[in-house]
Amino acid sequence: MKIFFWRSSYKLATTFCLIGLTAASSPVQSHPDVELQIGIIQRFGDTPTDKLKLTPTPGDRLKLQFSVNNKPQTLVTANPIELETVMETLPQPKVQEVVVLGDFRTFETAEDSAKNWRDQGIEVEISQPDGWQVWAKREVYSSPLLRRLLLRSIEVSGQKLPYLDTQILEQIPRVSWEINGKRYSDKYLEITTTKNLIRVNDSEKANNNRLYAGRLNLQPNAYGTYSLVNQVPLETYLRGVVPYEIGTKAPTASLEAQAIIARTYALRNVRRFAVDNYELCATTHCQVYNGLNAAAKTTDQAIATTRGMVLTYNNELVDALYSSTTGGVTAYFSDVWNGEDRSYLRPVVDAPNNIWDLSAKNLSDENNFRQFINLKTGFNESKWDVFRWNKQTSVEDITWHLQKFLRAKKSPYANFKTLEAMAVTKRSQSGRILEMGIKTDIGTFTLEKDEIRSAFAAPRSTLFYLQPLNKGTPGIWGYAFVGGGLGHGVGLSQTGAQNLAKLGWSSAKILQFYYPGAELKKLGEEIKPS
Repeated sequence: MKIFFWRSSYKLATTFCLIGLTAASSPVQSHPDVELQIGIIQRFGDTPTDKLKLTPTPGDRLKLQFSVNNKPQTLVTANPIELETVMETLPQPKVQEVVVLGDFRTFETAEDSAKNWRDQGIEVEISQPDGWQVWAKREVYSSPLLRRLLLRSIEVSGQKLPYLDTQILEQIPRVSWEINGKRYSDKYLEITTTKNLIRVNDSEKANNNRLYAGRLNLQPNAYGTYSLVNQVPLETYLRGVVPYEIGTKAPTASLEAQAIIARTYALRNVRRFAVDNYELCATTHCQVYNGLNAAAKTTDQAIATTRGMVLTYNNELVDALYSSTTGGVTAYFSDVWNGEDRSYLRPVVDAPNNIWDLSAKNLSDENNFRQFINLKTGFNESKWDVFRWNKQTSVEDITWHLQKFLRAKKSPYANFKTLEAMAVTKRSQSGRILEMGIKTDIGTFTLEKDEIRSAFAAPRSTLFYLQPLNKGTPGIWGYAFVGGGLGHGVGLSQTGAQNLAKLGWSSAKILQFYYPGAELKKLGEEIKPS
């Protein structure tokens, strides 16, 4: 069975072969590695003062390749170089314009919206200028007339959320650098070293000096600025992910589980930043990747032991979602995002023993949910500080954050003055809030799923209930957000995995627990460029 991963520059044809679910305890056979393209700095040039320092390791040199007047240039230096932003005034103002079909908190919800637009015959692309957006594809809707005709046809169909984002640019950022007293500038810059190690510092702080393996490319992105992209082998990339995602002191089996899931996640998600000509970011919008500074023997061993191992379902890579803390129960994919559910992502009580029967006491029932959320012992995460929380927030603070969210969403309700009431109106079987009603002086509207975490500062997940507070004053002073967990709660809990590992569970058993029905497999030998 061949699984194909479409990438911006080539296609991977990877053969999988089944191995035993206990194989994570011993090293697997080596296989050719996959190279990833990671946007480690996504918006260089956003401000005129942006600077970026690149330094070779001791005894090594930087090799820079770029063009001057369309002629290739190669320069080598043992000294650090500093990339600086210079704002260039354009001879004539330039119009930068896109049709925005929707604003979203997460890639998952944006991707579902993109699918719906494609089903209507509109070609789209997913972007992330700040939050996630779905754009009408710029190559197709390439003129002002085509963009306005598209927007008009959408409005006629009754859809009011799409809008035209038009910016008039009088200046654009240019990146320059100096070597041996001479200054150079180009849109594209490739940086390599003999040792394949480069230190990157994008601030004045010495502790921000991160070490990256592989090579670096400075390249334009879709927003008029630049991205610094690290081209790095998959297994080396994991050395910069696992320590930052779960730590270096977690029990061995949980480190192995994290390595397998991080590897699976990376291969499954290489499509995310096609609009910017790279594959993954280095933040929590993908997986945290900060280079090799925190690489440790424990995490390196977990990566080596599980080399090439991925989690599959029906011979396809699983959607390897994971979060910090579930709050005691995992969730369906559709509890958090729009889109089709995955069979292996479903509610599982996050405890080593059967302490709650979801089939008998469904958490969509408000009384059941409140009883569940007030349980504090017996769960994998019980000793974790974000397992349960109670955040009290005034109406004034809630109003400020809600207005900010609605303005970013370009909602007509952004102009409300008075928050009159809030209530949870619909929950999922895992207890996640699916709908929350908001009553204001200009009308009532509904927040859905992952929107809720963006709209308020207090909740750390959508696993909570609201408790009105008056604090001895007439009317409502504010609300208590009473809940549990940190993050979306879908798939593996990093906190829960550590507890199960301490109880003696293997990495394979941990993954079976959080992804029921999924199978461990390893990448085969065949990786062919298209």
